[in-house]
Amino acid sequence: MMQTKHITYHTKSRQIARWFIVVLLCSLTTTGHAQCTFRNTAFKSGEYLSYNLYYNWKFVWVKAGTASMSTVESNYKGKAAWRASLTTRGNKKVDDMFVLRDTLLCYSSKDMAPLYYRKGAREGKRYTVDEIFYDYSNDRCNVRQHRQHGNGTHSWLKKSYEDCIYDMLNMFIRARSFDPTGWKKGHVVNFPIADGNGRTPAQIKFQGKQTVKGDNGVKYRCLQLSYLELEDGKYKRIVDFYVTDDQNHIPVRLDMFLRFGSAKAFVVGIKGERNPITSIVK
Repeated sequence: MMQTKHITYHTKSRQIARWFIVVLLCSLTTTGHAQCTFRNTAFKSGEYLSYNLYYNWKFVWVKAGTASMSTVESNYKGKAAWRASLTTRGNKKVDDMFVLRDTLLCYSSKDMAPLYYRKGAREGKRYTVDEIFYDYSNDRCNVRQHRQHGNGTHSWLKKSYEDCIYDMLNMFIRARSFDPTGWKKGHVVNFPIADGNGRTPAQIKFQGKQTVKGDNGVKYRCLQLSYLELEDGKYKRIVDFYVTDDQNHIPVRLDMFLRFGSAKAFVVGIKGERNPITSIVK
C-alpha cells in the first residue's frame, strides 16, 4: 500500500507541475507557419511574477506551495538574449501528498527566436532533466532534444522541421506579445510543444472574459482560455486559465483538472511589468 501511495502522489506532482507550467507558457499562442522571430511588446528586463499553489485534498483546499518567474536581459554564446526562469516549490507540509521541486530555464534571441531550454524536476527521490538546443541553419528549425531519465540513463533525439517548434518556456515569453483582438468565444488555435522526448499537438480555446481576484487582493479583467491536449485521438481539456486583458497578458489564475483531483494557482505579486496594468477593476 505504501508503494502505491507514493506512486499516486508523484503522479499528482508531475501533473500539477506540468500543467501549471504549460498553462503559463501557452497563454496566447497563434496558428500557422509563423516565422521563428517575433516582436516583444509584453515584458522588460527585471519582471518578476509570483504565485500561490493550492490542491484539493479530500474536498478541502490546502496551500500546496509557490511558483515564481523572472525575465532579464542576458547573453547566450556571446550574443544578446532574453533569459527566463520558472520555479515551482511544494510546501513541506504537503510533501506527503506530492513533491514539487521544478526549475525551468530558457534563452531566446532579442527577437524572440528560441535558443535553449532546460527543465529539472525532482519528484520524490527521482530527478529528471529535459533539454532542447535550437539551430536555424538551412532555413529550417533544427533541434537536439535530450532527456535524463529518473534512473540516470540518457536519451537524445535530433529533428529538423519546416515550421517553428517551441518549448513551454520560450512559448510563454513569445506568446504574451500576441494580439487576441477579434477573438470570439469558442475561437481555437493550434500549436506544437516540445520537451526532451518529442513534440505534442495542443489547442487553446477562448472562453470569453471574466473578472478574477488574485491572492494579492486585486481584481483583474481577464481573458479566460482552456488548454487542451491531444490524447488517444481526442483533445482533452486540461486547464482553464485567466490572463490580464491588457498588453502584459499576465496569468492571474489557473484551474487545473488533474487525474487524481484538481489544483489552482493565484497570482501573489507582479513586479517590473513593462506596460500599465489597465485590466485592474476598481
